[in-house]
Amino acid sequence: MSQETVAAAIPNVLAERYASPALKDIWSPAGRIGIERDYWIAVMKGQRTLGLKIPAEAITAYEKVKSQIDLAAIDARERKTLHDVKARIEEFSGLAGHEFIHLGLTSRDLTENVEQLQIHRSLGVVKMKAAAALIGLAKQAKTHRDVMLTGRTHNVAAQPTTLGKRLAMFGQEVLGAYARLVELIERYPVRGLKGAVGTQLDQLTLFGGSAAKVDKLEKAILKHLGFKQALFAVGQVYPRSLDFEVVSALHQLGASAASFATTLRLMAGQGLLTEGFQAGQVGSSAMPHKVNARNCERICGFSTILSGYVTMTGALSGHQWNEGDVSCSVVRRVALPDAFYAIDGLLETFLTVLKQMDVFTAAIAAENTRNLPFLATTTILMEAVKGGAGRETAHEAIKEHALAAAKAMRSGGGDADLVGRLAGDARLGLGRPKLEKILSEGSRFVGAAPQQVDTFVGEVARVTKGVKGASAYQPGKLL
Repeated sequence: MSQETVAAAIPNVLAERYASPALKDIWSPAGRIGIERDYWIAVMKGQRTLGLKIPAEAITAYEKVKSQIDLAAIDARERKTLHDVKARIEEFSGLAGHEFIHLGLTSRDLTENVEQLQIHRSLGVVKMKAAAALIGLAKQAKTHRDVMLTGRTHNVAAQPTTLGKRLAMFGQEVLGAYARLVELIERYPVRGLKGAVGTQLDQLTLFGGSAAKVDKLEKAILKHLGFKQALFAVGQVYPRSLDFEVVSALHQLGASAASFATTLRLMAGQGLLTEGFQAGQVGSSAMPHKVNARNCERICGFSTILSGYVTMTGALSGHQWNEGDVSCSVVRRVALPDAFYAIDGLLETFLTVLKQMDVFTAAIAAENTRNLPFLATTTILMEAVKGGAGRETAHEAIKEHALAAAKAMRSGGGDADLVGRLAGDARLGLGRPKLEKILSEGSRFVGAAPQQVDTFVGEVARVTKGVKGASAYQPGKLL
């Protein structure tokens, strides 16, 4: 087997196993070449309109063959030229029978704009799926708005909350990441037609020194690409800090989903819910009873991968030599497509969990019953203070009895009746009837949690309104 055959047989795991067709179409070799050829044709049309002598039949010839993409033939040319862009120019012109593409362009006039178009289109896909995830998260939060839950800090039972509020809490983080993503898409600038070192010399030469025509050409290309603005003082390459900004925005979005997934993993381990378990699914090859939170684990894994690409693109930021060089190429060829494959796989998995998660309200209620006297200690503290007890004195008394009752409960010996212990302590001034009344008022312990869920649901409706495809989007089947 040749070296080339071996290389071709090694898949990109992120692309082949996790990414959706929409992202793979944008970043596949054939997809990229298709974008390039459309770009070349758009430049030719713009140049002809502005007076360059490019025959209409030449443009027609290029358009007829633009979908004839032979990756093997292009690869053979590149092995001879040792220049990827030159190989693709020769292949396309050879198919068309003309030599009118790439007039006045440098390689970076092609590759920078095409790569930025891939990035921009990919960001659009990510935005839609992030909006879909927010909608799914809001739906789950609304469904479980009033389900009282044992809230935990440091993974230790702390105060009551609601499951809906917990979901909204993670949703708040997703909202922040989503807002950053939307803002980035809106202002994302393209390099444009700037030439070898950014001075537009070759285009100016083609158009007899007419800056107005060069400006019109660039604006026409921007409109074709779908960008709102171009960088105005750039060299051969656009600043690589922009790549870092893109990947770090993807990581922020992935991290917000990973926060959700981490807690769901903990809750699944406590038997309070599952992320969903499909017919025929196997949790463990050795332990048939296992229902593992494998998808949530996957979300966390994707977040780790994205952090690696943040490091890679961060290392390129601030590393540009003069007007540009190609030391960044190998890093970007890996980091940019794979970062999008990773966030795409993460969002597909996130959406699947939100669609399939199963909550065990009886188990949640049982945990609440077991923990409620302990969870209510801050409320009991405030009631004691309202009755005239000193805050620190009451705090010490409650701590003493809570720790003793917890120890008795866990060891199986001693007095585990926390309510009885507190009722008998004169420092608090709260008898058993008063304490039992406090504990019976379950709704007061969750504070403003239900209303915070309502606020979250309303905010999601506002920011996702008009995002095409988000409300109806269904994730693909996961492996």
